[in-house]
Amino acid sequence: MSALDRITATKTAKLADECHKIFPLNESVKNAIAKTNREEFVPFGFKQSAYKLDALPMGSAQWISSPLTVAKMTQYLEPKKNDRVLEIGCGSGYQAAVLSHIFRGVFTIERIESLMVEAKSRFKKLSINNIHTRIDDGQNGWVQFAPYDRILLSATAKTIPQKLFEQLSEGGILVAPMQVGSRQIITRFKKVGNSLQKEELEECDFVPIVSGIQK
Repeated sequence: MSALDRITATKTAKLADECHKIFPLNESVKNAIAKTNREEFVPFGFKQSAYKLDALPMGSAQWISSPLTVAKMTQYLEPKKNDRVLEIGCGSGYQAAVLSHIFRGVFTIERIESLMVEAKSRFKKLSINNIHTRIDDGQNGWVQFAPYDRILLSATAKTIPQKLFEQLSEGGILVAPMQVGSRQIITRFKKVGNSLQKEELEECDFVPIVSGIQK
């Protein structure tokens, strides 16, 4: 991976500290935020806002999540260094880039082709080599490389698709924003045999999951 220049490293370290003050992060998650050049993932014209704790618009009616939300979602996965993670909803690629500093392999799916093309070019520019990309309806998962130790949904679901449950390893963790009535709640599921143990964590605001592929 390409090292950050000193000015960028100072900005990303400060961003990691700001997230940590609001939501205490473990060392690996804090380091992953500090090592990821957020400026590369925000749209041109928003560079000055790259290090604020705000979500930003990024085209195709999508948003790049707040760095704090990305840090929280990463920590809720209870990540381990040698695990492989499947991400549903690549978007700008920022979440996947953060995950790439912790996980051995990151498999990320995006249904909007133009977003994935841009994300791939960012990964290449930043010399991130452990992210694998696919354009597809994320609700199908990516059976070729299953099972996954962790699965992360970056869009709100009403239910967990059966295919994703099947692609999660025994004892694996899936984190997803879930629609509960009029609210969205980040929920952590743990696979135990044929069931998912469920833990509701906090309210959130994500774009809803959408079926199909957008060319």
